[in-house]
Amino acid sequence: MVTSMAREKVTIMAERDKVDRVRAITGAASASDAIDRALDELLRLEQLRHDIAAYTAEPPTIEEIALGQFASRASDLADDTDWEAVYADAE
Repeated sequence: MVTSMAREKVTIMAERDKVDRVRAITGAASASDAIDRALDELLRLEQLRHDIAAYTAEPPTIEEIALGQFASRASDLADDTDWEAVYADAE
């Protein structure tokens, strides 16, 4: 759970039974805390679904694998450029 994000007061309508059940499951001290925890869990599960979809997508093609292997062998492409200094004004 991210605790450093700014909080904003919002008004919502929710079924009391659902909020009470979430409070019981999570040990939340208030309805607001229960809803915040439920939203965190929903976001976590959505990220998990997204990650699973990415992991189960089509495997890389032979060409994609070859390109990845080439990049790791292409040490001559490395240089001493200080990219942080080059793009210092871009921020």
